[in-house]
Amino acid sequence: MTTEALLSYAHLLAIFTLIVFIASEAALCRPEWMNAAVVQRLVTVDRVYGIAAVAVLATGLARIYPGVKGPGWYWSNWLLHAKIGAFVVVALISIAPTLRFGRWRKRLAATGELPSEQEVRGARKLVMLQAHIIPLIPLAAVFLARGFGGKG
Repeated sequence: MTTEALLSYAHLLAIFTLIVFIASEAALCRPEWMNAAVVQRLVTVDRVYGIAAVAVLATGLARIYPGVKGPGWYWSNWLLHAKIGAFVVVALISIAPTLRFGRWRKRLAATGELPSEQEVRGARKLVMLQAHIIPLIPLAAVFLARGFGGKG
């Protein structure tokens, strides 16, 4: 019981961290706020966001095995697959902004050039798309935890 509670806590902490850092990316990634410091900060914020995403996945998967319901119950529930699917979609979307932020930092270091307004708006759209998909994952989780989506 203690292990399950601690894994639940770790999972929630990872989720909250992920949410804080995707919100930070969305706040920073604005053409009107873009400067050299913001480019550097976006790279750092995105790195923490990525680490938080890995922690969410790791703690989420860890909760399945020592959990009271057991892995058979979880893996047979379509809501778990929906959660993981949404998580994978967010992860795939996050690749483009991560690569862009790194390119912006390299270009800034090499030439002193900031990203164009169009580049920033494009990255922000992808960050916002992630931020709008992420809330669907805990929605599936609360129904999963209450037994919805299971067979029988």
